[in-house]
Amino acid sequence: MRPLGNTLITGGASGLGAAVARAVADEGGTPLVIDIHHPGEEWPFVKADLADRTATENAVGELAARAGGIDAVVNAAGTDACGRLEDVPADDWERVVRVNLLGTAAVVRAALPHLRASGGTIVDCASTLGLRALSDATAYCASKFGVVGFTRALAAELAGQVGVTLLVPGGMDTAFFDGRSEQYKPGPDAKLNRPEDVANAVLFALRQPSGCEVRELVICPSTETSWP
Repeated sequence: MRPLGNTLITGGASGLGAAVARAVADEGGTPLVIDIHHPGEEWPFVKADLADRTATENAVGELAARAGGIDAVVNAAGTDACGRLEDVPADDWERVVRVNLLGTAAVVRAALPHLRASGGTIVDCASTLGLRALSDATAYCASKFGVVGFTRALAAELAGQVGVTLLVPGGMDTAFFDGRSEQYKPGPDAKLNRPEDVANAVLFALRQPSGCEVRELVICPSTETSWP
């Protein structure tokens, strides 16, 4: 079973990212966190907005230098802008794509030299809405469909060099839904997964021995409405 080592985690201050960071630390690894907020722990941390490519690249480089390398990357950061296309301000719509898709690519690009050196693993977080489209979610679906395509192409490109896993989670009980109007929040009877349980699935992918990879991993509540 592969040791966790230095695991770079985007969005590591909340939600799934925080759950992955805690799980990595509990299992003896070192979380390296990129977020716009401090994770509240003494883990190596750099504040950066994934919508800013230069800041993102610099954050990856700084954390790699401080930790002495990167053994894995978990791209867990994400944002959304709900509403019909004509109702969502263009800047808000495009920020979703910059953070969710272009930010993911920027992190991977910056981390690749370190991952090649360590024979590491990448886990990109897509969504069940990266496989099934819904109304009023054009920005999120566009970004997560993009993550699916990016990660599948990346797996083909890096085969035999760096492990690549596409994570497809369903609804999770996190602050991701805070601040939304009621129509875009899960209903009162919605059953959502705990981020800690999804984090355990991420660790399963990260621990696979060299030459054995979890290519794609769907994990969702048993009553998930957006799957299949």
